[in-house]
Amino acid sequence: MPLSVPTIFVFADRTSLVFVANLPLLYLFAAKNQPIKLMTGYSYESLNIFHRRLGEIMCLLALLHSAGMIGVWYTLLRPTGFSLAKFLLSKIILLGIGAFIAYELIYFTSLGSFRQRWYELFLGLHVSLQVVALILLWFHHHNSRPYVGAALAIFLIDRLLYRMALKSHASQASLEVCKDGRTVIVRTKIALTQKWRTPSYIVGAGITSGWKATEHVFLTIPALSRKHVIQAHPFTIASRAPHYGESEGELKLIIRAQDGFSNDLVNYAKGHASVKIRMDGPYGSQNALHLLRHSDLSIIVAGGSGIAVALPLVWALQASRNLDLEQSTKKGFTSKIALIWVTRQESHASWLEPTELQNLQDLGVEVIMPPPTATNGHPDVPMMVTSWISAYDDTLFKGQARVGVVCSGPDGMNRVVRNTCSFLLAQGRNVGIEVEKFGW
Repeated sequence: MPLSVPTIFVFADRTSLVFVANLPLLYLFAAKNQPIKLMTGYSYESLNIFHRRLGEIMCLLALLHSAGMIGVWYTLLRPTGFSLAKFLLSKIILLGIGAFIAYELIYFTSLGSFRQRWYELFLGLHVSLQVVALILLWFHHHNSRPYVGAALAIFLIDRLLYRMALKSHASQASLEVCKDGRTVIVRTKIALTQKWRTPSYIVGAGITSGWKATEHVFLTIPALSRKHVIQAHPFTIASRAPHYGESEGELKLIIRAQDGFSNDLVNYAKGHASVKIRMDGPYGSQNALHLLRHSDLSIIVAGGSGIAVALPLVWALQASRNLDLEQSTKKGFTSKIALIWVTRQESHASWLEPTELQNLQDLGVEVIMPPPTATNGHPDVPMMVTSWISAYDDTLFKGQARVGVVCSGPDGMNRVVRNTCSFLLAQGRNVGIEVEKFGW
């Protein structure tokens, strides 16, 4: 098709239509509470990758739309004496430029390098800029309004109805600074209700209906400062998931001081024994637990605060193994569980109760805790994983065991464990792996 004024105009128009048509889907992928999980089983963390990729494509569409409109001015309006300044300062174009800048800023501040270094700034800009962008789009062109309205409805239902009402819970929590001086343990008691007795069961259960292993909550502590009133930060629940029929559960969070919120919390905890907290959740998938429950050999590798993921997994797995113990014994074997916890400092062991790991060992869980990396260097995790799997697989299952591996730690450790599992698969072993990654 030859390049012409109609062609340029159609191109600019179609890129804008594709952009706004994807707005509701973009917000749906970003929502913490959404119907996609009910249809696919994937939680919002798994769907977030689609939110990011779709957002990148839409930013490209916005750029192409802007370039196309400049092309329309150049080929159609410039020859009539309509200046570029007059074109750019016209109301419809000015609103479009504002929306374009807002979405491009969202893209650049959402890059991993920016997000990891300035998480709180990313969080504030991500919410405020998208609100500004929606308002500008609404007034930019009337054809965008149905899509902007749908996106705004998804955002408000998720934020106001679910996260600030149905799934929000406030309670008094105790604060305990650990021996390393940079970690605080947050504990609170949760009065549990039966799920089917609460209205939230229909639209999503809150924390008072209990939680499951690997799930997390978004934590808000207004007492820290004014800015923390509107901030919510995700933390994995590090305590055992309550059993059916229990009337109360203890929720525990292990929070390491980094920057911003976590650092402020540790400093606050040094002068206060308790604080009022607000939680939104729980959220998360059960993929890791499902993998381990269907495995003959289960090995969980935790690095540092990854123990917050590992410990509830072990307790949940141990509980389900006890239910299947009679049937497994009749077959002549029982499933095996191992926990490898790599810490940086010896004081990090204070994150757990003194008898917590010993209780697991008494129940038959093999606990492997190498010397701290700060004094002894990084342990040979691949050798630990490979030798443990090989020993039990060869002796008990004749090389036919279903092996489940879950890893939760720094990126380097996750990568090493992934590569180890790939090596075992190449050897012909039946290995599955799930990685519970840090970061958002």
